[in-house]
Amino acid sequence: MMNQQLETQVLIIGGGVTGTGLARDLALRGVGCLLVEKQDINAGASGGNHGLLHSGARYILSDPASARECRDEGSIIKRLAPQCVEETGGLFVAVEGDDQGYIADFADRCAQCGITTVAVDPKEALEMEPCVSPDTIAAFAVEDGSIDPFKLSLDNLAQAGTLGTAQLLHHKVVGFVKRAGHIETVLLTDLRNGSEVCVHADQIVNASGAWAGEVAAMAGALINMVYSQGSLIISQMRLGERVINRLRKAADADILVPAGTVSIFGTTSRRIDSPDQCRPTTAEIDAMLDDGMAMVPKLAETRFIRAYAGVRPLVRFGNGSDDRAVSRGFSLLDHELDGLDNFITITGGKLTTYRLMAEKTANLVCRRLGNSTACRTAEEPLPASSEARYTEPGFTPKMWFKKKDPSDLLLCECEMVPTSVFNEIAASLSTNGHRPGLREMGQRSRVGKGPCQGSFCSLRMAAHMYNEDLLQKGEGIDELKDFLNERWRGMQPLLWGPAVSQAELQEALHCGLLGLDVSETT
Repeated sequence: MMNQQLETQVLIIGGGVTGTGLARDLALRGVGCLLVEKQDINAGASGGNHGLLHSGARYILSDPASARECRDEGSIIKRLAPQCVEETGGLFVAVEGDDQGYIADFADRCAQCGITTVAVDPKEALEMEPCVSPDTIAAFAVEDGSIDPFKLSLDNLAQAGTLGTAQLLHHKVVGFVKRAGHIETVLLTDLRNGSEVCVHADQIVNASGAWAGEVAAMAGALINMVYSQGSLIISQMRLGERVINRLRKAADADILVPAGTVSIFGTTSRRIDSPDQCRPTTAEIDAMLDDGMAMVPKLAETRFIRAYAGVRPLVRFGNGSDDRAVSRGFSLLDHELDGLDNFITITGGKLTTYRLMAEKTANLVCRRLGNSTACRTAEEPLPASSEARYTEPGFTPKMWFKKKDPSDLLLCECEMVPTSVFNEIAASLSTNGHRPGLREMGQRSRVGKGPCQGSFCSLRMAAHMYNEDLLQKGEGIDELKDFLNERWRGMQPLLWGPAVSQAELQEALHCGLLGLDVSETT
């Protein structure tokens, strides 16, 4: 196929929250950008996290600098992007056997980082959050919250788009053409049809998260990446109103985060050799639950509907084997030291500090471009976009009941997503040059995320796509396999109790009745 030739001021590699935040920051400064992503928005760590908007208290001992960054940036996000945040507040609770020294020093260490804490009587903590252990011996209230990372990225990208930023999803960087220390061309492959795209950019930013080392290596730069997998599980119902943290040094199984109508529990820290190997295991989930029940006994009788994992993109400087001891701060790498005058990497950090990461990166980019426009993202609100509103749990049921349109049929009954929402998302994807698919719908709405995990809605969506001429011939089979394989990845580690029955129903429906050979390929 003939190569497509594109030109832009700045090429951003990576469609996570850092890449989309950077696109918005640069667009507000009048810089033309093209964002490319090999999968879909938030396909990496930006979509594989617990959605915790940090007060910073979790890092007061291991990384005070990151604690202060989280404190400041969390406050900015609450003020400027309230549509993405639920200000739940948080509790740190200790149980019998937890480190008395850490408990005694907690409030003082928080104060040293400028983080507000309020001591709470254990009996009052149990009244505030009945799901915490009756054996709680100490508790502190903090200013944690929960955040919707998909809405955050989509809102950033939507505003960037209105200011001229272009985007290419499902396009993978496969090489760089260099001359005299300057990258002249970035080579992309469209993973949907195999066509090639050549991009000529004045500046190139590698914001590919855990894949930053691989992308940099193609350009001839070295980054010492550490791949730390964190696994999490989603409950069918919401277990608490606040974020609940274990009052101890950061470890596995010590965070419960409310996320709309469900709760997310985690996490773990397990070294893997490649970010492409990221997936939760049954043994990992079992160990996490066994430990977590000391803080939240109700976990023992909770139905979980999905497990998932993300890779923390950590950069190691020096030696050491404890991944939790590696800084959670971000790394902005100017590759002029590697002989490249127009290549930058931004990686590491936290979801909570994404805006600061984008600001620092944009400052460096603009200095190179000779653009003196100041950053505006710390003062200017992030507009709520229509593209992102359907990721919010509970939003579509309210909208559907209010609308009272009997012709607006529900495609997903668990999360009550109707055809009108599906059509709106499909139109938005098409407008931005993307082909609507079942997984793309799942990234931008709640379809497939309820208790049935796509068993019924996948078929309804595929049928609707045929009716709307979005699928032709045998394309629906491939869409169903791709969508259900992704759902199966999250169901497989949780196959006990009701989840087994649900999995057997899904297999009987799709494999037995319809003859689909659904086997994991990713």
